[in-house]
Formats: sequence, C-alpha cells, structure tokens
Amino acid sequence: MELLDDEGKLFGVVNVVDALVVLFVLAVVAAGAAFALQPTPAPEQSSTHVTLDLGSHPTHIATEITVGDTTDASGDSELTITDVYRAPDDGQTRVIARAELQGTPGDDNSTMYAGAPLRLGRTLDIATSRYKVSGAIQSVGASETLQTDTTDVVLETTLPAVDASEVTTGDQLRLGGQAVATVETVTTHATRDPSRQRVVVGLTLDTITEGDTTRFGVTPVRRGNSLSLAPDAYDLDGRIQRVGTLEQPGTATTRTVTLEVSGIREQFARTFHAGMTERTNGTPIATVTDVAVEPSTLVTTGDDGSVNVVDHPINRDVTLTTELRVRETTTGTTFNGRPLQQRSTVVLNFDTTTVEATVVNVNS
Repeated sequence: MELLDDEGKLFGVVNVVDALVVLFVLAVVAAGAAFALQPTPAPEQSSTHVTLDLGSHPTHIATEITVGDTTDASGDSELTITDVYRAPDDGQTRVIARAELQGTPGDDNSTMYAGAPLRLGRTLDIATSRYKVSGAIQSVGASETLQTDTTDVVLETTLPAVDASEVTTGDQLRLGGQAVATVETVTTHATRDPSRQRVVVGLTLDTITEGDTTRFGVTPVRRGNSLSLAPDAYDLDGRIQRVGTLEQPGTATTRTVTLEVSGIREQFARTFHAGMTERTNGTPIATVTDVAVEPSTLVTTGDDGSVNVVDHPINRDVTLTTELRVRETTTGTTFNGRPLQQRSTVVLNFDTTTVEATVVNVNS
C-alpha cells in the first residue's frame, strides 16, 4: 500500500493536512498538561531566633515548657523552643524562652512570621498538647541560646531562730528538676530579740543577662535590691549586700575586745564566766576569757546638797574580756557585719543567754 494515494491521503484513509492539525492540537494539549501537572515550588523560607518573656506561671505549667516544643502559626511559619530559663517570681515561676522561627523572607533580609514582621514587643503564642502560653518578643538575633550564667551574691535577712537553724550549706531551690539557687555559705548573728537571728547567706544564682542587665528572674542583681527565695524548709526574703562573691567584705581575724554590761541584777551578773562561747555553724566567733563584776555606781544628793557616789545595792556592772572573730575592712573593723568601735554595742548569744554589751576597748 502506498504511503500517499492520488488524493493525498495517508494510507488512503486520512488527509495529510487533517493529520497535521490533529498532531498540533495533541502537542499543545500535552504541553499544557505537563505545565499544569508539574509540582508547585515550595515557598522560599527564612529563619531567625527570638527571646520571649513568657511571664509567670504555676510551677506545674512552667516545668512543661521545654526545649524542642514546637507550634505552627500558619502553613509557612513554625516556632521551636531552643532554650529555657526559669526563676522564682512571687510564688510562681518566671519563664524566658529562646525560640527558632521559620517563616518567609521579608524586607531587608528580615523574617516574616505568620505574615507579620518580628517587632519588639509583639506577642507570639505557643500551643502544644500540654499547655498554651504567650510571650512578648524581647530580642531578635541569630543565637539559639539565652545568655545565662551563675552569679554569686551575699544576701542578708532576719529569720525566726528556728528557721535560721534550718539554713544549711548545700540547700537548693529547684525548678523543673534544676537547681536555680544554691546556699554556699551561712553565717548567723544574734539580735536583740533572742527569738530572731540575722542570717548572712552566700548564694549562687542562675541568672540571665539582657543587654547590660543581669537578672535573677525579674530582679536585677544589684547591691541593695531585695530578693525572695523559698526552699522547702524556710523562706529567704532579704537584701543583696554584695555581688560577685560569697564572702562578707574584709579579712577575717581575731581581736581582743573589752565589753561592759551595765546595771544588771546581781543574779544575772553571776551567770557570766570565762569560757562562754558564741558559735555560728559550729565555729566560735566570740569567747569570754575573763569576767569582772563590780557594783554599779549610784549618785545621790544629801540633805545639805552634797553629791555622793555610792555602790548600788542591787545592780552590778560586768566587764567581759573577749576574743571576737572580726573582719578588717577598708572602712574599719566589723563584728557580725556591724562596725566595732568604742561606745558601739554588740549583741552576743551564749546559747541560753543573750546580752547587749558596750565596747570599751578594741585591742589588736
């Protein structure tokens, strides 16, 4: 059979022109189908990191917020937590999180998240199967971790004596299984009220730095600022005395100090004796080495107007020679954190006896 017959038909069946038209139409349809069926290219992605202040929450919620938690804001935006900082805050737990954000490119190489720019102060939601929280953007940058560290401080407070005895080196405040504050040193001092003691504690705190400010939770770690902690057995609510050290100022040494207790009843005066010792954490800080008791003086006026100095029939003056554990600072000598100088007063706690005495002399 001839390819083309006398009438110009292929194999005597189809006109050549018609065949070419059909082939052209099929080619156009095939090309259109190929274009329509090719996969849609994925939208261009961009990512960055933000710091979110998630606020304060009950501890059982705060401890659920963990690294690796994710949430989808839209089809092209996702948030993943990369770091978490926790600290106590007025009976709750403050949470600061660092998160990676996946979004779309914006102007100036920025990242758009859920269709909006990442402005400082913007609130982002984090919703998982365990919790739902939200937080304001504090900073935007490349780092996936928060700027956290440990900071040593000296904290001073006054506690009931029964609570002061519970404060022990090694005590910890834990949140989410992590120690955020550890007691490193403890020194207790007597007060005028025998039922209360002044407590000076050296603490190591888990802190976070934002810009030029280092904080423990929401509290800037600065001298004079108040700090509240609540370990299991007691509450510490005191004032920061020093930052960057665990020790009180000065160098520890021993001084011989003469003290006087004036105008006390003879029965009380007889309770003083050499060897009486005040201790803090088992370490002697005040020891009586000698005791002298004399009648107090009494000034009377005679009928003739004369002035007479006589022994008081009941009251006694007690002179105590003591060895005190003091600290020598750039501003002078201190005992129990208070200036030690002539005519100043000190409070000593000899177990069953608490006494306030006046400094007569301080020897080297």
